[in-house]
Formats: sequence, structure tokens, C-alpha cells
Amino acid sequence: MVEHHAEKLSRRERQIVDILFTLGEASAQQVQQGMDDAPSYSTVRALLARLVEKQAVERRQAGAKYIYFASTDKSEASEGALQRVVKTFFEGSTAKAVNALLGNANQSLSEKEISDIESLIEQAKQRDSDR
Repeated sequence: MVEHHAEKLSRRERQIVDILFTLGEASAQQVQQGMDDAPSYSTVRALLARLVEKQAVERRQAGAKYIYFASTDKSEASEGALQRVVKTFFEGSTAKAVNALLGNANQSLSEKEISDIESLIEQAKQRDSDR
């Protein structure tokens, strides 16, 4: 999903893009089957057409039907979504966002996760000192 389009997606459109990330690619019928409280098939097709117009989804012809897939990979889309969350809820502060995640008493970290986080912090320090 192109990052600048992500903020303009409705709840249903985001749901469809999430399904496409999960499945990789899908027909309109497969998308409909993957939706909770799914709208009609024609509504799903209309939503997919709108997503193509917004460049959040692409399609290719497969016989008499279209196969749809997200315009970008999931990691790129998740990075953009995370940046929007940090900007919206944490005043653009990565430190505040990390503090909120680490301060969550309902979630404990494994030794490996702690080690991975420490490694990422060291990489960020190195990257910033190189500038």
C-alpha cells in the first residue's frame, strides 16, 4: 500500500488490504470469504476497484476474473503505519512510543526479544554516529 494513500482508506478498504497481505493475492470472491461480516460480492468488487484507483491495490487478469494484490509489501506498509502511529499518538517521538511498548505490564519480553532490541539500539547508535 503506497504510504501516502494509507490514511485515505476506509475501515473496509484497510480490511481488504490486510486480507491481501495475508493471502498474497486473491480474487474478489476470496477477499469476500476472508472478511468478517462480509458485504455483498458486488460491494467487494466496488471496494477493490476503488482501491485500484487509489493505487493501494493492483490487479491482473486471470481468465474471466481479476486477481488482486497489494501495491507494496507488508513490511513497507507496516513501517508507514507505524510512523503514522508515532506521529499521531506520541508527538513524533520514537522514545515515547518505545516507552509505551516496554511499559506495558501485560506483555513480557523474552531474553531473545530483549537481546534483539538491544542490538537494534546499538545499530541506531552506530548509524547516528556515522552522520
